[in-house]
Amino acid sequence: HCLNSGEITLFTNLHYCQYWICKLISITGSSLEKPAVMKLNYSTSLDQISAVTSSAEYCEQYVSYTCRMSRLLNTPDGNPYTWWIGRGNEKHYYWGGSGPGIQKCACGIERNCTNPKRYCNCDADYKQWRKDTGLLAYKDHLPVSQVLIGDTNRSGSEAKLALGPLRCQGDRNYWNAASFNTPSSYLHFSTFHGETSADISFYFKTSAPYGVFLENLGNTDFIRLELKSPTEVTFSFDVGNGPVELTVRSPNSLNDDQWHRVNAERNVKEASLQVDQLRRDFRKAPTQGHTRLELYSQLYVGAAGGQRGYLGCIRFLRMNGVTLDLEERAKITPGVKPGCSGHCTSYGMYCRNGGKCVEKYNGYSCDCRQTAYDGPFCTKDVGGFFEAGTWIRYNFQASVGVAKDSVSVPQPSSSELTLSKEDLVFSFSTTSTPSILLYISSYLQDYMAVVLKHNGSLQIRYSLGGTKEPYKIDLDQRNLANGQPHSVNISRQGKDLLLQLDHYSPVHYSLPASSDIRFNSLKALFLGRVMETGTIDKEVQRYNTPGFVGCLSTVQFNHIAPLKAALKPSISSPVSVQGEFVESNCGASPLTIPPMSAATNPWHLDSAGAELPYNEENVITDGVNRNSAIIGGVIAVVIFTILCTLVFLIRYMFRHKGTYHTNEAKGTESAENADAAIMNADPNFTETIDESKKEWFI
Repeated sequence: HCLNSGEITLFTNLHYCQYWICKLISITGSSLEKPAVMKLNYSTSLDQISAVTSSAEYCEQYVSYTCRMSRLLNTPDGNPYTWWIGRGNEKHYYWGGSGPGIQKCACGIERNCTNPKRYCNCDADYKQWRKDTGLLAYKDHLPVSQVLIGDTNRSGSEAKLALGPLRCQGDRNYWNAASFNTPSSYLHFSTFHGETSADISFYFKTSAPYGVFLENLGNTDFIRLELKSPTEVTFSFDVGNGPVELTVRSPNSLNDDQWHRVNAERNVKEASLQVDQLRRDFRKAPTQGHTRLELYSQLYVGAAGGQRGYLGCIRFLRMNGVTLDLEERAKITPGVKPGCSGHCTSYGMYCRNGGKCVEKYNGYSCDCRQTAYDGPFCTKDVGGFFEAGTWIRYNFQASVGVAKDSVSVPQPSSSELTLSKEDLVFSFSTTSTPSILLYISSYLQDYMAVVLKHNGSLQIRYSLGGTKEPYKIDLDQRNLANGQPHSVNISRQGKDLLLQLDHYSPVHYSLPASSDIRFNSLKALFLGRVMETGTIDKEVQRYNTPGFVGCLSTVQFNHIAPLKAALKPSISSPVSVQGEFVESNCGASPLTIPPMSAATNPWHLDSAGAELPYNEENVITDGVNRNSAIIGGVIAVVIFTILCTLVFLIRYMFRHKGTYHTNEAKGTESAENADAAIMNADPNFTETIDESKKEWFI
């Protein structure tokens, strides 16, 4: 949207604002007591402008103040001499390039004003011309309706003011969306008033096979938009003449988790329904009968009386020109979330190795079809073991006709049969040499080969034409035929090659200057052995017998995964397998650190000079006996401790139980009385008795 300012009134002076910036208007003789007022008249009403700015993503308006001895905001601590009035007739004391609540100009924000102590160039009050310009971009304050200037009444002071048109872009309602996560979740709004005319449009994205987008009911009248099946959208209503249903059918599934647009219209003459760019369904209204759509219930978005609830996202829902705020209502509604970020925004990172995250209403899944991996998160290595003489051929030409919905990996089109760049990744493990790991042929003499030489080192060979001999790269002189898994990553773009082996840093190479950069007319990809008709490089032929014996996994050439296609063939599969090929993950992932050689490993039993005791017969048995003795001793100590503890506890608990003991004197049975019994037991006790017989009188 772009709303150009119309006439700008400064007292009696009129100026028509053209292009993007209005011409400067000179101002003199103004003061705070009698400020100059510049009024702006727009070509449309302020209500319409407010509607535009409210729905826009971004708005701006250019302002410029050129001054000579004319202060602008009187920074840092003074009262402003100039201010502007925006929407709602509110005064604002900031200038272009600044923001609300900040009494500064652009130079004050950027700290490059003419006078470092001021926040505007014009506040320096110099006799030379200065300027403060910038964009007002806080759209809730726009547009500018008036500017008041109050410091041009001194001798030699003057100001020139210019404003640009209000410019807005984007539509923030375009992505106003809600996600419906349960079949019973819905949003409700006030009754839709479309008695004689209804214009409804929105976007939807779902993976569910059906669901009601919206519904509003009356006594008998109703209006409903629904995904009736994965390929059908219906618009149904009843104004009293009986139900009417319009249907748009798609040749492809609409529940593909992609955005689709729905536009439904109904008036007293006709009704129509359109989905995306599909053929519109159209129905004329009867010449006689009811014409008014009388609705009484609330408008329900995402459900129909709790049945066939919609699962997915809806955005930019407009009804008769009014955009419903789905996000705001979703914030307070259980089962509905604002926005359409979905599960993939939070969990898409778990789809590894190039797997694509696919939204589902109650979760997500990982699409691994375009990867060399499998499993729920595209982390399961897909590979197989090659017996002697086993080979796999993948035909590029045949792959052009493979259907996209095949269970094998989606194949390239015919335009990709000539390549200027390719990416190749695979892992292997073997103990036999020599062998051809991978070979790509063409209908011409171009080829690419990855071979394992007699000494176990890896060699990359390119022949793209323009050179007498193939370009060879000996990637590593180490013996890689050590039974351990190794990964290879080859990437070419034009003449630039980037090669990486295992965890080592990538190494850059370049094809010869005379080499062609196009891999022309690709024919087939071979794994394990080359069984191609026509001429084959003699040096490659040397490595072709007896063939690769070992394991290959995660083979991916651009978007082709030949091993995956071989293990999950389709009806028209471009893959053929000869020999024994058994699925295997080849030890999963390659080692990150190469194994230490026997010569450098001091703990290796065959190391030269190593004198370690070794007894073939007893080394394992003794170890077991020693371990058993230690374990048995520990168990015995534990049992002994437990028994001692139990004995102590039992004695403590029963120390007061059994025979009852008293402190009565012995001989009580033969004594005549208690005193006699005490004296029989203790002869010294008589003294105490004698003393007790004394009487004292006070």
